[in-house]
Amino acid sequence: MSLPDALLHDVFRSSGMNRGRAEWLEADGLGGFASGTVSGLRTRRYHALLLAAMTPPTARVVLVNGFDAWVTTAAGRFAISSQAYPGGIVHPDGSSRVMEFSDDPWPRWLFRLDDGTQVVQELFVPKGSATVALSWRLKEPRSGPAMLTVRPFFSGRDYHSMHHENPAFGFEPRREGGRLVWNLYPGLPAVVSSSNGAYAHEPVWYRDFFYAAERERGLDSLEDLASPGTFSWNLADAEACWILQASHETAQGGGAPASIKTLRAAERRRRSRLATRLDRAADTFLVARGDGQTIVAGYPWFTDWGRDTFIALRGLCLATGRLKEARAILMEWASAVSEGMLPNFFPDGKAAPEYNSVDASLWYVVAVGDFIKSVEAAGRKAAAKDRAVLRDAVEAILLCYSRGTRFGIRMDDDGLLAAGEPGVQLTWMDAKVGDWVVTPRIGKPVEIQALWVNALAVGASLDGPMSRRWDEQRRRALESFGTRFWNPMEGCLYDVIDVDHRRGTVDVSFRPNQILAVGGLPVPLVVGPRARRVVDAVEDRLLTPLGLRSLAPGEPGYAGRYEGGPRERDVRYHQGTVWPWLIASFADAWVRVREGSDVVRHRGRDLFLAPLLAHLDDAGLGSVSEIADGDAPHTPRGCPFQAWSVGEVIRLDREILRLRETR
Repeated sequence: MSLPDALLHDVFRSSGMNRGRAEWLEADGLGGFASGTVSGLRTRRYHALLLAAMTPPTARVVLVNGFDAWVTTAAGRFAISSQAYPGGIVHPDGSSRVMEFSDDPWPRWLFRLDDGTQVVQELFVPKGSATVALSWRLKEPRSGPAMLTVRPFFSGRDYHSMHHENPAFGFEPRREGGRLVWNLYPGLPAVVSSSNGAYAHEPVWYRDFFYAAERERGLDSLEDLASPGTFSWNLADAEACWILQASHETAQGGGAPASIKTLRAAERRRRSRLATRLDRAADTFLVARGDGQTIVAGYPWFTDWGRDTFIALRGLCLATGRLKEARAILMEWASAVSEGMLPNFFPDGKAAPEYNSVDASLWYVVAVGDFIKSVEAAGRKAAAKDRAVLRDAVEAILLCYSRGTRFGIRMDDDGLLAAGEPGVQLTWMDAKVGDWVVTPRIGKPVEIQALWVNALAVGASLDGPMSRRWDEQRRRALESFGTRFWNPMEGCLYDVIDVDHRRGTVDVSFRPNQILAVGGLPVPLVVGPRARRVVDAVEDRLLTPLGLRSLAPGEPGYAGRYEGGPRERDVRYHQGTVWPWLIASFADAWVRVREGSDVVRHRGRDLFLAPLLAHLDDAGLGSVSEIADGDAPHTPRGCPFQAWSVGEVIRLDREILRLRETR
């Protein structure tokens, strides 16, 4: 039978975990990772022990999905792992023996066996290596043997796919210098195992592992995995050490115990330099792309997305003082500008980047402006070569947007930015079902104008040959915005004007996009009494403890719960679903209209920051979710480890709500 939620709550209450199904993540800095749940049950196809990116951070493959483990003492054989199968069956019963869990500095479980024996299990992924290190030890010495047996489960599949029994799987390992090497399928990295245990070759297929989260998402939820054999150790003699790698090129020397000791010490030192849980969360998203760097939008299923990267960068890098990483990311993406646009994302494999975002390029320009300010605030100056590369990228974006580029993106005669064509989703509200764009927002969306004005301000500040032109366009756009976007009937801003490029039409849907005209960006477009009315209206209709709803309750199409199959979820994605990344922009506006005193900031920390810090122990441990339900209790949904959510919470903490008395 499955472990009841009430029991899971009791088991993990002592360690501060709200739910036994909370998820942990260990990222390798290359786009690969290990992940799972606190209870040990794998509930997603993405939960894996060794998941590697073949062309970092893309082309991810699951090599080792997990394992079963037992400890045998004189009192009997006791499981310290659990797997879910159809019909509510959980076997073996290792989850019931978890007494404590901690994710600091990496995942650590304490199991209590039925005879009182306590076993500590640890797992960590060293930064910059497709490696996972595992260890088991007795918490206290004991007389008599304590035999640990571990049976790993392999697949060798794309991380979005599922694996099923087939005759092509490579069960037979070869031995290389004391290591075992499996070539699961042609074209995949080898799985290399180093341990101080004994291996017994016992190949077998395990069928019908059940992933509850996949069924909840309306996807296929059963998988077959291959197990080549078992490893065994006597914990009464020494710590059990096991290292798995995606290739043998980076294998450590000196045997598994010495290797784990070296890796553990180095990784502990590295993580100790990350001062807080939010710093550690930020670090997981900063990954390699070729010789440069980028930001993974979220784990476990996103890669690097343009819009997400530049929204997240301001918090993950600039607010944490990681200017070197910010520079590398901005320089890496500068080379991807095409017709004034940056890719919305780089697909897996050899597919061409997709240039279907109007705001990714504008967020890039904003990030460039903030980066240069951060460098100057640190008492330095951006290198002339870097500044020239960034200025050229900014000017290419502004020039093409002014003259016109893909998908009807162009500066109109009122100085505002028009964008959109039927069948294309260009703004961050980008859900699409087949050929149906759920929220097309063709015309002049409100947040695009805020980004446009801010991007023009950055262009004007870079002292380029066109800086005067950008400043003139900024003034013109700002004036037009003030006269065209105010909704006097509701005391707020229209979401889109000139809808479908029809002059004078408006979309009055009450959405959070208007908040970016007041806060979240360096240059506000609305100030004074109107700004206060916008903030008050958004607070009243959209604010939740985890962020802003994407559509107000009572509006046509509002959906308060993000659930169902892919189509149902896509329809609901921006129709009431809560987005934590918006909370920083809202809080910035909220502080601005209250003149930003420390009393106001103290209150803001209680109202806006505290619930999100509590959320760090709720879904993706130490991280912030992508979305949540619009209706109470605002259950976290979507990607449990989301870069722009974490980045904006960091900005909220260290910039927007930072108390002046502590500066």
